[in-house]
Amino acid sequence: MTEEVASVGWDAIDTEMEKLYGEQEPKHYGTYLPYALGGPDPLDGISAYKAETPSPHWHFVTYGFSELYDKESENTEESGYGFELTFRLTRGADEEEPPAWALNLLQNMGRYIFNSGNVFRAGDYLDANGPICLGAETELTALAFVHDPDLAEIETPNGRVQFLQMVGITGDELEAMQTWNTLGVLTAGLSYIPKYLTDLERTSLLKIAAVSEAIQHGAEEEGSNTGLLYVSQLAWEPGKKGWFTKTPSTLQLGAKQAEIIGKLLRGRIRKGNRLRLIGSDIQVVFEPGEKPGCIVEEDEIRIVLNELATVELSQKLLPKESKFEIPSLAGTAFHIVKTNITDNEGNVVQVIG
Repeated sequence: MTEEVASVGWDAIDTEMEKLYGEQEPKHYGTYLPYALGGPDPLDGISAYKAETPSPHWHFVTYGFSELYDKESENTEESGYGFELTFRLTRGADEEEPPAWALNLLQNMGRYIFNSGNVFRAGDYLDANGPICLGAETELTALAFVHDPDLAEIETPNGRVQFLQMVGITGDELEAMQTWNTLGVLTAGLSYIPKYLTDLERTSLLKIAAVSEAIQHGAEEEGSNTGLLYVSQLAWEPGKKGWFTKTPSTLQLGAKQAEIIGKLLRGRIRKGNRLRLIGSDIQVVFEPGEKPGCIVEEDEIRIVLNELATVELSQKLLPKESKFEIPSLAGTAFHIVKTNITDNEGNVVQVIG
């Protein structure tokens, strides 16, 4: 078997990059020992190209989320996970080597996806719980995912591959994406981050009046596009009935996510849509209905909210430790617990609540 046949997926990616950058030789970073054999890096390689428009930047592309060599999966339509990641990072005038943190970020995304099985699509987002460049003085603490504006979907001998671009975003931009939608927010601010460039020094798009107004209008008109949210501190404690006492069933939420859940409820329930919360061993579904109530099923908890209950609950969901009930939802209590934010070594660096 020739090398050309053995690396058909890799060659297909190179062909697309050559269409953009011609004979430019990229900075390429490969791995000596494959991840499957115990190597530290899950991606087989990352290339970084020098791009000049709309302003000087590094254009990274990964090799490893798709099937680079032989076809191994049973999915004939998609190659591997069906995508490769790209990343556009501003580049200094005299910068000849791409920063190591960006390469590490892409490899860390590989570890997350390979270990969790969670696959990203255009419109998704991810909270990094801290600067995307560890130790940097930057407001960018999360990532959004869009189709790379210069790389169309391709068909390879191993299946379809999309080029999914990561975009560094601020905390309030993340919240705006949750309460409206990712592509709406990024489109509203695209003239300030052309080609979805990541610039560690930029401030929030929401500080620009025109962008903030467009986002607010979109959220009010369309509601939230977030129908599912992973909640790490989600728990359910059934109520107890005694001869003389009765305790309500209690839903536990972490302080970090309490406020955004309240905002999502307003953006979902009021538009007739459900919101599903997924924890490690429980799922809770909030759904619109005329009569508020709680229905405990084998695989999920369903909480029905009308307009009044939605308003009452969302006003109480704040990022501070508390326990409360709302008048319109009898028999169900809510417990907001503190959230500990930890670093990569497990040390608590922030307590919310």
